[in-house]
Amino acid sequence: MNWLMSALGAETTSELVWVLVGLGGQVMFMMRFLIQWIVSEKAKKSTIPVSFWWFSIAGAAILLAYAIYRADPVFILGQSLGFFIYARNLWLIRTERRGVAPGGDGI
Repeated sequence: MNWLMSALGAETTSELVWVLVGLGGQVMFMMRFLIQWIVSEKAKKSTIPVSFWWFSIAGAAILLAYAIYRADPVFILGQSLGFFIYARNLWLIRTERRGVAPGGDGI
C-alpha cells in the first residue's frame, strides 16, 4: 500500500482514496471518447451515442467531487459547467425520444 501511496503522491489513506476517485473520473472521460470512436467506426461516420453523455456526466460528477475536495476553483468551475451541458444533452435526447419538440408540449 505504501508503494501505491508514494507513486500517486498521497500522504494519507484518505488522500489515496481521493486520488483514486479522481483517477476514476478520468477513466470515465476516457471511456466516453473510446465509445464514441468505436461507434463512429462502426457507422463509418461521426456519431455521438447516448452512452457518451452518460459517461460524460458520470466523469464530471466524480471529477467535480474530487475538485471540491482539492478546493481547486478552476477545476470546480470547469467541471460544474460541463456537468450542466452533459445533463442538458441527456434531457434533449429524452425529450426527442418521447416525441416532444423542444419548447413544445408534444401536441
